[in-house]
Amino acid sequence: MNIDVCNGDADGLCAVVQWRLHDPQAACLVTGLKRDIELLGRVQAVRGDSVLVCDVSMRRNRLPLLRLLDAGVSVRYFDHHEAGEIPVHPLLQTHIDLASDTCTSLLVDRHLGGKYRAWAVVGAFGDNLAEVAGRLAVGLGLTSEDRRRLQSLGEAINYNAYGDSAQDVYIGPAQLYEKLVRYPDPLGFLACEVLGQELDALRQQDLRRAQALQPHFQDARVGVYLLPDAPWSRRVSGSLGNRLALAEPLRAHAVLTPTAQGDLSVSVRAPLRSPRGAAAFCRCFGGDGRAGAAGIDHLPAHQLARFVDAFSRARWGSS
Repeated sequence: MNIDVCNGDADGLCAVVQWRLHDPQAACLVTGLKRDIELLGRVQAVRGDSVLVCDVSMRRNRLPLLRLLDAGVSVRYFDHHEAGEIPVHPLLQTHIDLASDTCTSLLVDRHLGGKYRAWAVVGAFGDNLAEVAGRLAVGLGLTSEDRRRLQSLGEAINYNAYGDSAQDVYIGPAQLYEKLVRYPDPLGFLACEVLGQELDALRQQDLRRAQALQPHFQDARVGVYLLPDAPWSRRVSGSLGNRLALAEPLRAHAVLTPTAQGDLSVSVRAPLRSPRGAAAFCRCFGGDGRAGAAGIDHLPAHQLARFVDAFSRARWGSS
């Protein structure tokens, strides 16, 4: 049996789409919303099974990974998050790269020699790597209008992964994947499916609401936005963080949204001009991520003032 495991954002989904277009075997997909990180614990596999893991932190999934390997399951692992100590095992193949200008879709693209590069472009745009994605799109000979369409699709897929529950998002990531993987080229998906346009329209509507809000705190180095307790704000938190990062590349940004548990979910973007330090900062509050973008799943509401103070004093550009 083949089992594919990925984050439900644009990077994770587009990575698996590339792999299954390359190797179109039947596979069970295990995925979830953006904050569903510890996905390997959901995998039920036995000796001889094969597991593909894309865009899921090895650090957060180390114990279930070891359990699978000990059970005789082969694992192929693509990721760009801090991995911790990588196990050495004959059944484990790893493709880990922590560079700030890469993402999991680009790692799969590299491994496949650019076979389905347009999907890697979509994943990279969704992961806020607009410069890298744009260069690859130009290399494919795409027109400026097609590049714009792929950027909108990547950002819309990524937007769809944010929320506390399935009720917050427009379509579940697993259902979205089933539609994406039908098309060897994302432009074909856009030509035949209205879903991409529907997601983008909803994202733009939510962004207009968010951008009408004043920052909770802002100085020359950082901006902190506190969104209201509403499904639209949970959906738009990642898109808003990326939009702010692109608009103000010298400033770090944090977007906080209330959760159903009564605490705060946090998306952090390091300054694009020095995209390091986000994961290290978030780990101080129980979060994780990568150098340029990271998050905190559950920040107690009473720690908001402490968070803002620490964020305003954080050093960016360091690991």
